[in-house]
Amino acid sequence: MAIIGIIGGSGLDNPDIIQNPRDAKVSTQFGEPSSALKQGTIGGAQVVLLARHGREHTIPPTQVNYRANIKALKDAGCTHIIATTAVGSLREEINRGDIIIVDQFIDFTKQRKMSFFESFEPHNPVHTPMADPYDARLRKILIDECKILQYPFHETGTVITIEGPRFSTRAESRMFRTLGADIINMSIATETTLANELMLPYAAVAMSTDYDSWRTGEEPVTWDAIAKVFAENAARVTTLLKQIIPKI
Repeated sequence: MAIIGIIGGSGLDNPDIIQNPRDAKVSTQFGEPSSALKQGTIGGAQVVLLARHGREHTIPPTQVNYRANIKALKDAGCTHIIATTAVGSLREEINRGDIIIVDQFIDFTKQRKMSFFESFEPHNPVHTPMADPYDARLRKILIDECKILQYPFHETGTVITIEGPRFSTRAESRMFRTLGADIINMSIATETTLANELMLPYAAVAMSTDYDSWRTGEEPVTWDAIAKVFAENAARVTTLLKQIIPKI
């Protein structure tokens, strides 16, 4: 039986979409996850929700214990993970409020624990394949549902993950565009890598809230602007989750 882990990102730290919710405070060998696990059902399917930055968004991106978060979901029996995230757009065609079903990442972080493997067994190194890091079946379910719901969305997108918590300079933002990134955030590459190491099918639903710092004639991104756009459009993401979870 599938048990779906949901990682709630900025603006969806504690969405009210789970039936018969109950909290479970857990720990792992990598420490405590960002929040208690909220367990329950959506459309009859078993789900486990974890707030990436804590339920009151108190944990900065680099201080998130990503290893504990992913391991806690694995230990809870999760067979798949769907993550949500607010992102900045690096492309004119990706508008505020658009949904992006991520298919590639570029990791631009510097300080994080990026692997569960701190040592190898003798003569048995583990180098996880990462050519196509997002699960094809989960992505198809998300894409098909976005079409049914007639949301403004993009079937593919390369996310670049930066350390944060600061936003990009204009020079950095322009550089990220030349590297081929379509959107930018501060979390997804780390989660994606760790989920793949544990062989957990993982997909990410991104919502564009701003244009980072590259766009001329546009005010540079601020947290207040991100929160405003996400609040105005969060219902799309929660509806999408409620529709796709029973189909996994």
